[in-house]
Amino acid sequence: MKFIVSSSALLKHLQQINGVINANTVLPILEDFLFEIEKNKLTVVATDLETVMKIHMDIEAKDSGRVCIPAKILMDSLKNIPDQPLTFNIDKNFAVEITSDNGKYKVMGENPDNFPKEPATDDTTSFTIPSAAFVTAINKALFAVSNDDLRPAMTGVFFELDKKGVTFVATDAHRLVRYRRTDVSCPKADNFIVPKKPLNLLKAALPNNDDELKVSYNSNHLFVEHNGTQLVCRLIDARFPDYKVVIPSDNPYKMTVNRTDFQGALRRVSVFSNKSTNQVALSINGSELQLAAQDVDFSFEGNERMACQYDGDDMQIAFNAKFLIEMLNAAETPEVNMELSTPTKAGIIKPTEQDKGEDLLMLVMPLMLNN
Repeated sequence: MKFIVSSSALLKHLQQINGVINANTVLPILEDFLFEIEKNKLTVVATDLETVMKIHMDIEAKDSGRVCIPAKILMDSLKNIPDQPLTFNIDKNFAVEITSDNGKYKVMGENPDNFPKEPATDDTTSFTIPSAAFVTAINKALFAVSNDDLRPAMTGVFFELDKKGVTFVATDAHRLVRYRRTDVSCPKADNFIVPKKPLNLLKAALPNNDDELKVSYNSNHLFVEHNGTQLVCRLIDARFPDYKVVIPSDNPYKMTVNRTDFQGALRRVSVFSNKSTNQVALSINGSELQLAAQDVDFSFEGNERMACQYDGDDMQIAFNAKFLIEMLNAAETPEVNMELSTPTKAGIIKPTEQDKGEDLLMLVMPLMLNN
């Protein structure tokens, strides 16, 4: 089997799927890319048994065939070869010879029959969503996903579908993000949980434009297609907590504050907080917001004040500064609204303005105030 391909084009395509491969895998074949050639079309597949990602590209080839090539050595070599045509020759024992303008490189491939089979696309339901909307949803929700493997339902993003739109929810029990798209329609009401890793891969591979993505799913897998890139991942088999019951229906006190000023103050003051809690206390009094942090073990203390607009009774409430900073990142508007009720109940953060068709709500649980 022989084919010719541009070194830079091949590298660019392989970089989209290389993240699927785990460094320490039990099966050696999972450290390989599967190359499949048919009628001047090259398909390359990578898998970790939970996630499968594949790309398609045009090449010059006179025959068809399949081979598994070790991913790391191929990637390392392509990164160091200037843009030029490369000729791949594969013999019957799956030995791979790569010829460039000035060199010749050899690597031992493996039998493609040993590469894991892809999940079947049986009984799938499909909907379409703009690529930019999907990437935005991942960016808004992913930071709130839990890393606790003992609570598998929280280690992914919950997709809730109906004819009126798609809702993306993530929580780690300390904070929650709910991002709705009402400009997308799904054929029926349904829900499933998508793991963190494939969403990170999609975020890196998908363009931030209005290209339509085809998203399909069945009881076990999610399938995403865009142009020549496809991803298949196993869904998390767990029940997502009822997130609606934890969102307060009435937080009567409302504060509006400049997002970047608030974020900067939190970063500076939290330097002096206890490193295990990152606790920063907020004291809201009329048009003034005071931020305070301390670490009594080291006698550290930091205080700042800033302007705000506030409608409500004077209040003192404490939060994890790291959580607030991440939520303010997701808000993106010049100002944000913070809705509060009591120092022991969850606070809600929303952007002051939202684009048509989207609705972002972020919830954060307070910390016990240090006296």
